[in-house]
Amino acid sequence: MQFIFDNFKTNVYFSRKIPDFQQISAENNINTHNILLIADENTKYIADLIGKNENLPLCLIKSGEENKNWLSIETILTAANNANLNRDGVFLAVGGGVIGDLAGFAASIYKRGCRFILVSTTLLGMVDASLGGKTGFDLFGIKNLAGTFYPASTVYIPQETLSTLPKKEWKSGFAELIKTAILADFLEEIKAIREQGTKEKFDLCSFFSANYSLLFDLIEKAVVFKGSIVSEDMREAGKRKLLNLGHTFAHALESVLGLGTISHGEAVAWGMVLSCELGVALGITPNERAEKIINLINYFGYENTFPFAVKKDAFLNFIKSDKKNKNGKLTFIVPNNDSAHIIEIESGDIILEKIILKGLI
Repeated sequence: MQFIFDNFKTNVYFSRKIPDFQQISAENNINTHNILLIADENTKYIADLIGKNENLPLCLIKSGEENKNWLSIETILTAANNANLNRDGVFLAVGGGVIGDLAGFAASIYKRGCRFILVSTTLLGMVDASLGGKTGFDLFGIKNLAGTFYPASTVYIPQETLSTLPKKEWKSGFAELIKTAILADFLEEIKAIREQGTKEKFDLCSFFSANYSLLFDLIEKAVVFKGSIVSEDMREAGKRKLLNLGHTFAHALESVLGLGTISHGEAVAWGMVLSCELGVALGITPNERAEKIINLINYFGYENTFPFAVKKDAFLNFIKSDKKNKNGKLTFIVPNNDSAHIIEIESGDIILEKIILKGLI
């Protein structure tokens, strides 16, 4: 499938196995002497992708959110320069959301922009981070403070890489799938998955290992939905903000705890609970809708109150630095009857502060 974001075209390929370098080269008309492969130290399948191209320039980045920083960007740019990549060179990234964000940003500024191709290997990456062109890194302890809009020209979504993910990565990615299901109105399909499990703690990895076709149907729905939103609003001037459901609270929590302390998905799940409570308090989210979302988040084992000591003032300061804010007001996304709604409220709003205080106890 193909999406057009402003003047960028992104082709998305779904497959069972990870593509090898010969396939990627053929499908993207790549000069093998003008490419840099980028991955983190934990990424598997690199040898399978490279195949017989052992001399392919490779840049390895330390894994984890704590390494989503300028030093990693500089490492990528140094590797590209050492490989003598031209402006028509290609940054080929293999990995999840962190690698995609870093490599995409580096590609957007290297010699004023070169081609970027992504092989997405995590559930979070496939469902959300791989598509739409948000790139960047964490700065001054603030999540994704620096970044650009620079979509990949091609995104590969191979099923087999999911089998290598630890349970924490499954849980992180599935939170983004729940978020998209709320927005795109396929929440009943997510609920049906939970009802197929036992009453004990649900094991996402085990369930989907036996039901990959079901998972890939949901991933494709998420990709199509996000593609349709970003096609209308790539630079997040309006409608694209809906994709940040739960993220204003989540990014603030990640930042105040120290980036990398918890996974992005766990923070998003917690943020969606607070978003539901804020929406109910403002009369936007119906009680029944909020209850259904919160119950589902609980069913899949996410926290709806957070067992960390967090100071309200520090948390609010990070919320005030959120990129979506404008005109001195804070921007939040809250569920409505069948999707979500963008709201702007004053930073000192009493209802907001009550919700935050409740969420941080």
